[in-house]
Amino acid sequence: MTDPLSDVLTILGARVTRRTRLEASGEWALAFPALDRLKFVALLRGASWIMVEGRPPQRMAAGDVCLLGRTAYAVASDPELPPLDGQALYGTPGCDAVRLGGDDMVSIGGTVAFAEGNAGFLLDMLPDFLFIPKSTAASGAMAAVLALIDGEVGRDLIGGDIISARLADVFVVEAIRAYAASAAQFEIGWLGALADPRLGRALRAIHGDIARPWTVADLAQVAGMSRAAFSAAFTRRVGEPPLAYVRAWRLTMARAALASGEESVASIAGKVGYTSQSAFGHAFRSAFGAAPRAHARS
Repeated sequence: MTDPLSDVLTILGARVTRRTRLEASGEWALAFPALDRLKFVALLRGASWIMVEGRPPQRMAAGDVCLLGRTAYAVASDPELPPLDGQALYGTPGCDAVRLGGDDMVSIGGTVAFAEGNAGFLLDMLPDFLFIPKSTAASGAMAAVLALIDGEVGRDLIGGDIISARLADVFVVEAIRAYAASAAQFEIGWLGALADPRLGRALRAIHGDIARPWTVADLAQVAGMSRAAFSAAFTRRVGEPPLAYVRAWRLTMARAALASGEESVASIAGKVGYTSQSAFGHAFRSAFGAAPRAHARS
């Protein structure tokens, strides 16, 4: 059985494309717009607040981490302060570090980008805001990687950029793991489903053999549940019925394969479980608004 998180991150081409640092003292506040990206913010020193629309302000202390989806957000020394345009401060090419008065508070950030058009599948499955406090039981590995990232900044050795980039990629996965471990306890979303022993088995089976003509009964048997109980639990956790999830992942995989331009439409259709190229074309157009061949050319 395939690890679904690894499968999704690999197929979608997820990687940390930019790493930033913020040092600040006194009163300060910065706002950032909503984008199609996954972003992590980790506090190395001091404390700050992070604000996301529709949620109460969240205080962050050293060692705390959050992951942000498409949402706009702000960071500040005080949640009541009017924020400056943070994107403008980091907008100059090569400007990946900002200092506001001092370094009582130090945080690092990373932007996870996806291959063009591929962000939707994962971002639709994740909450817009995931908070992972240092006290989380599964945060030990995350803290170790964070310390390595911070240490690499001051070493100024050859190969530092690629080491920092790889560490940032690992850090994102560790943060998602830590959140998933806590999400399972509260039955939260796709990550909670991955960590659930029964639903996780079904998801691993789907990702391990996406071309199989899955039925709800097949997946319920893998999960060790009745058909009705499995379908209800899967839909509640993941946000869509089991076969809708199978279809969405098949078409997402197909779109990624078409973008590479290395295989024919017929070959890709077969690999993701469509025995008829016309059925594949119809499903693809319904999902993405264009025929597979047109998508491949674009």
